[in-house]
Amino acid sequence: MQNHTLFSKLQPIADARQMLDQAGIDPFGTSMQNIISPTEALIDGRHTILVGTNNYLGLTFDQEAIEAARTTLQQLGTGTTGSRMANGSFSLHRQLEIEFAEFYGQRDCIVFSTGYLANLGVISALGNSRDVIVLDADCHASIYDGCKLGGAEVIRFKHNNPEDLAKRMRRLGERASQALIIVEGLYSMLGDLAPLNEIAAVKREHGGYLLVDEAHSLGVYGTTGRGVAQLQNCEDEVDFTVGTFSKSLGATGGFCVSQHPELDLIRYASRPYIFTASPTPSTIASTRVTLRKLRDGKHLRENLFVRAAQLHAGLAAIGYDLASEVSPVIGITIKGKENALAFWKQLLESGAYCNLVLPPATPSRNPLLRISLSAAHTEQQIEQVLEIFKQLAPMLEQQAA
Repeated sequence: MQNHTLFSKLQPIADARQMLDQAGIDPFGTSMQNIISPTEALIDGRHTILVGTNNYLGLTFDQEAIEAARTTLQQLGTGTTGSRMANGSFSLHRQLEIEFAEFYGQRDCIVFSTGYLANLGVISALGNSRDVIVLDADCHASIYDGCKLGGAEVIRFKHNNPEDLAKRMRRLGERASQALIIVEGLYSMLGDLAPLNEIAAVKREHGGYLLVDEAHSLGVYGTTGRGVAQLQNCEDEVDFTVGTFSKSLGATGGFCVSQHPELDLIRYASRPYIFTASPTPSTIASTRVTLRKLRDGKHLRENLFVRAAQLHAGLAAIGYDLASEVSPVIGITIKGKENALAFWKQLLESGAYCNLVLPPATPSRNPLLRISLSAAHTEQQIEQVLEIFKQLAPMLEQQAA
């Protein structure tokens, strides 16, 4: 028997990586040589349409945001070189927090350096070893990691199943009144929405607190883009809303807003907040611009859903197995890892880039081709992507035969 070494645990990853290298496939190391626009890039020398960026509103090239970042970069430098608790809290950080709180109509906001750290920091501060967290089984890894860091007891309920949530809350008895329920607004793998009204009804019956991660739904749903809770008219039922800058806002960072005055105390209890350098001033400056454009971006949301409907209908007509109804995230189920890898490679070589997601990262045992649309996509670009998928469809038919 081979002796255990520090690196033994990495051997399965090395074996999988070798298999990909031998096949000439590297879905996790695709390098974009040049970003031409929010929807186009140069990859391996090929002009490529990007349909896997999470750039939902297409604001990464917004000129006003770029100018705000450039000006702030010149005025305040390249970085904060410290955490918010040390020397890294600038007036811009607090200004953005106030603007987020006003945008959501909430008491206060905490800004984090990434969306991952927002979940990690808030959840770990709210739930320790004496607490229980009840979460949707399909929640993001950052949510699970936040639970693990805090040490709370974790109970999972079936994905988007309020009845199963209610059953597990009943089993908690009196503990349910202090349980933290965690769900997402738009689930990033399949593109399906949480039934927040029904989940809120369970909370009203059994007690507890509700945290909604609107990372992928911010800017996408609701009259002013606040997310699925606004779309379903149940924002008053949500105790904590967590989100990210790295999707619709076109930057890097995260936030949490809440009506609870205790939110401010999380700053003093959250290790990821206390011990992580704060976001760069230029990032905060550009995000202040894109937050305003997100709020006023009804036309962007409308165009996003026009393009999503166009692509969804086209893929369904070709015969692809789509994972959900129309949303800015379209998951295509592919049976078999080898089939998915080969198809993804051909897709990229044909000029379209999307995300390849393999089990166990997928909600099922099947790989997914994950597409995310942008308000910046044109009708012509979507037609080009559909033509590529049409040309490659026989690959899957041959593989199934």
